[in-house]
Amino acid sequence: MKQHDRLDAFAILAMVLLTATWGFQQVAIKVTNDAVSPAFQSGLRCAGAFLLLLIWCYARGIKLFERDGTLIPGLIVGFLFALEFVFIYWALVYTDVARSILFLYASPFIVAIGAHYLLPSERMGLAQVAGLLCAFGGLVLALRDSLSVPSSTALIGDLMMLVAAILWAVTTLVIKKTSLIKIHSAKTLAYQLGVTALFVPGALLAGESGITRFDGLVAASLAYQIVVVAFASYLAWFALIRTYPASTLSVFTFLSPLFAMLSGAYFLNERVSPLLWIALALVAFGIWLVNRPRKQAT
Repeated sequence: MKQHDRLDAFAILAMVLLTATWGFQQVAIKVTNDAVSPAFQSGLRCAGAFLLLLIWCYARGIKLFERDGTLIPGLIVGFLFALEFVFIYWALVYTDVARSILFLYASPFIVAIGAHYLLPSERMGLAQVAGLLCAFGGLVLALRDSLSVPSSTALIGDLMMLVAAILWAVTTLVIKKTSLIKIHSAKTLAYQLGVTALFVPGALLAGESGITRFDGLVAASLAYQIVVVAFASYLAWFALIRTYPASTLSVFTFLSPLFAMLSGAYFLNERVSPLLWIALALVAFGIWLVNRPRKQAT
């Protein structure tokens, strides 16, 4: 598959759609946490998505179980992916969505730093670093009303989200650096969904309550997480990672929490900072700085 050194119009549009999808996911998780215990919920959505992926791959003739030397790195990214979402789901039990987002989106910085040293073709210049800082500044501006002095339980959730951010970044870098970069994105996703699906029995053995209430809202939330997020959006994300620079893709994820705020305002009547539109402009400018063509040396 052709490798791109920067994002084209297709990748930009795809990332905007993906970040909008992930932003709304924060609302879905928060709603469902009241009815389905966190680790069980994470495993359940991945188990459902894994079944959909098997059907999709069978229909398209994509082989998932042939030997290709990716078992070890595949299991590693599967374990990292599973832990990431356990931390995310449990963090939302302890802290607010807005506060947690700020810590989760430390991930693009970790990806940029890791790519600078591990992926020479993806090293960022001063303009790209400035763009990353500008986008993060926009995020802080949008969330400033939520950054009050935290309670002790909120600090636990914040720390969990920071760990999740590190796991997310390391997962991206492992995919880019190992033999996983050469295989179909569906198989990369299969490793991650398959390992995380083990949290369904694991969560119950650990004493989680599982499903305590099931109604139309919970069913719709789980369906969204399984079909749209864990199956379709992650399949698209890993396909993009294989062909586009990880650091420039990651900066787009700063849009996701802003979409989460808009989703929370629309569906949950949550208050939105009046500075949101300025924040969106800063994030957009930062994304432009990171993705603008670099001058070629003469």
